[in-house]
Amino acid sequence: MKALGIILAGGNSSKMQQLSNKRAIAAMPVGGSFRSIDFTLSNMSNSHIQKVAVLTQYNARSLNEHLSSSKWWDFGRKQGGLYVFNPTVTSENSWWYRGTADAMYRNIDWLKRSHEPYVVIADGDCVYKMDYNELLEYHIEKKADITVVCKEMDQEEDISRFGVVRMNEDSRIVEFEEKPMMAQSNTISAGIYVLRRRQLIEMLERCAEENRFNFVTDILIRYKNMKRIYGYKMNSYWSNIATVESYYKTNMDFLKPEVRKYFREEPKIYSKIDDLPPAKYNVGSEIHNSLIASGCIVNSKVENSILFKKVFVGKNCVIKNSIILNDVYIGDNTHIENCIVESRDTLRANSYFSGGDGIKVVYENNERYVI
Repeated sequence: MKALGIILAGGNSSKMQQLSNKRAIAAMPVGGSFRSIDFTLSNMSNSHIQKVAVLTQYNARSLNEHLSSSKWWDFGRKQGGLYVFNPTVTSENSWWYRGTADAMYRNIDWLKRSHEPYVVIADGDCVYKMDYNELLEYHIEKKADITVVCKEMDQEEDISRFGVVRMNEDSRIVEFEEKPMMAQSNTISAGIYVLRRRQLIEMLERCAEENRFNFVTDILIRYKNMKRIYGYKMNSYWSNIATVESYYKTNMDFLKPEVRKYFREEPKIYSKIDDLPPAKYNVGSEIHNSLIASGCIVNSKVENSILFKKVFVGKNCVIKNSIILNDVYIGDNTHIENCIVESRDTLRANSYFSGGDGIKVVYENNERYVI
């Protein structure tokens, strides 16, 4: 493909509560065996983009470990490959990344040394499948300066945390408002963009000269009346996981057969593989509509839940409508309902956790916590 990829994976969100205390959002486990960034990386690989940069910053250790071997996404190659850029101190700049545009500008040499005519920019905290070739063809056909992938959201969705767009009959974006209090449209930006590499370099350099740091507000919104910015409507599954509620809902979607089938069929989503034994179900275990990852040992009832890798469930427990992250030990006679249990926690025997009508994040800062 005649494009290179940039994945923005350095963000943090207070709406994730304790879940983002020790990892970047792009490193959050999803669907039993994936990380959030796997979806964008797989889309890049399946679209035959051979050169991809991941821009990390906040709590990047877990994400860097996950990306330590690029072979899982077929980026172990002589030409191109996977590049992971963390903020670095130089003689000219000792700041952390101050925004998405600043993150790209600080690595502008990588853009200048590349030869691909186009750039696909995508967030690392979204769950979806997409052929970026079709997006690029649309971009060229429209003779657009920038193309923004858009998604129509359901009326009950909270879209105040997204960029909201309005398009004319030709799909040209005429209004773009970032995180409005009162949205005039239910069409949002999905955080995926395509534009010419040389144009991106020029825009980033101009932003830096004017001390502007954000790609959305300082480029997309600022240039919407000066550049030909078009929207590309996405009709397939898409979800952003940057809040506790959306993270919970996205994982629960994987309990639906049609969603699991969609992400398992070609083109597939790839992830780093751990050498773990298959899940073990001992006498007394009872599983209903749940995903149990490798390395788990289950002795009790699990219903409408997702257990990630290396979870131990003791005897006489009940786990309902919950997400248990990696390496959690659950003691005997424990009841968990409508909860997300943080990884590497120990839930002592005879405990009770319930989110009630909402979602509760269970975060036990005990001796098994490992940084």
